Amino acid sequence: MLRLVSALLEALRAILAWLRRLPREAAMALGAAGPDSDPRPERLWLAFALVLPIALAAALVLPRITLVMSPSIDAWAVREAPGPIARGDYVRFTLRHPIAGPAPVSVTKLALCLPGDRLTKIEIPSRLDPSAFDGRYFCNGNLLGTTLPRDHEGNRLAHMMWSGVVPPGMIYVGSHHPHGFDSRYFGLVPIEKLTRMARLL
Repeated sequence: MLRLVSALLEALRAILAWLRRLPREAAMALGAAGPDSDPRPERLWLAFALVLPIALAAALVLPRITLVMSPSIDAWAVREAPGPIARGDYVRFTLRHPIAGPAPVSVTKLALCLPGDRLTKIEIPSRLDPSAFDGRYFCNGNLLGTTLPRDHEGNRLAHMMWSGVVPPGMIYVGSHHPHGFDSRYFGLVPIEKLTRMARLL
């Protein structure tokens, strides 16, 4: 019982000490030069005039910026850039795939093979797994990438078996990283699901 009373008295003393400091803190919040000076509201309004436009600009700009977490893309931050998608453009889309996890994820890749281009797949014996074959993908004769037989956890990776002329409305997305997870594994992506992006950093 005595401990409880002592704790309550200590809490009461702390509250009273805070209340004694409150006028000084309020004066400081209103722009006083020091804790014992009179409030100077004009300094507070000046601070608002400087800070609020910066905060508003940040609120408008930051939602349009996407941080790129993948090491397979040579950009740290990208922004939306309306316009038709061209070869080599950054594109963002929502990926749904078991490798990516149970929830959809937003990913950024490069548009590498466009409608009307010839996408060629060649199967070769895997250098990493004698029991498997890897797919090598070429766009108009230029190598885009080669698949891996397994992921970093040792699970077998299936790769895209389709090849031919890229149909209207579809794009092969990827990267130049040998371990990138891209169309080599999940196939072509509809253009309507892509958002064109531009590199910031």
